[in-house]
Amino acid sequence: MLGTILNIVAVLIGSAIGILAGNRLPERTRQIVINGLGLVVAVVGMQAALQTRNVLILMFSILLGGILGEWWGIEDRLEALGHWLERRFSGAANAAAGSRSITRAFVTASLVFCVGPLTIVGSIQDGLTGDYTLLAIKSMLDGFAAIAFAATLGPGVVLAGLTILVYQGGLSLATMGFSSSLGGVTRDAPAIIEMTAAGGVLMLGISLLLLDLKRVRVANFLPALALAPLITGVLMALGVK
Repeated sequence: MLGTILNIVAVLIGSAIGILAGNRLPERTRQIVINGLGLVVAVVGMQAALQTRNVLILMFSILLGGILGEWWGIEDRLEALGHWLERRFSGAANAAAGSRSITRAFVTASLVFCVGPLTIVGSIQDGLTGDYTLLAIKSMLDGFAAIAFAATLGPGVVLAGLTILVYQGGLSLATMGFSSSLGGVTRDAPAIIEMTAAGGVLMLGISLLLLDLKRVRVANFLPALALAPLITGVLMALGVK
């Protein structure tokens, strides 16, 4: 869990710096920063998505994952949590945010921090071997991203630390529990590659949100991150390449 703790601390520090800097930035500067982040997220997402070795696995993972996510109402539940947190911390946080939505900041930052390839591979590696090197690298990246997000979206970015704790920490703990059967898992494993590709598609959806091009219900596609390695494993067991 040390990698996850480092990640949360980095996000908190970055968010604090961004909140302080954000109040001094004009609105047009904030907008150009968030657009720049959207472009970078699009590039990272495209790179990850293109790693897939079987586009049919990627397609079925995304489509089935979206159907399941819509059925379960993941996006609505995540937004409901964001609204609850917004009401819970509505005092000083809203004053600092002004017209900026804590819910939007929480949901957007949570997705960016938790669907990338380093989250998956780093959490598994940390749980299997205790090596938190990848998560330490991710912590530095997330820390700088938190500065930009908090400066433009507001203090709701701080709450994304809760998502990192639950999702990333939970993944590491779950991996520890299944360490005997997951030994030897690396970023080059077929299941991890397809999971990373699915995460890349989700990041492309996030970039559309940041660029104000299209509101994609990205959270509803989160089941694809579990379906991609599952489908890959089934096909490998059947001898299908």
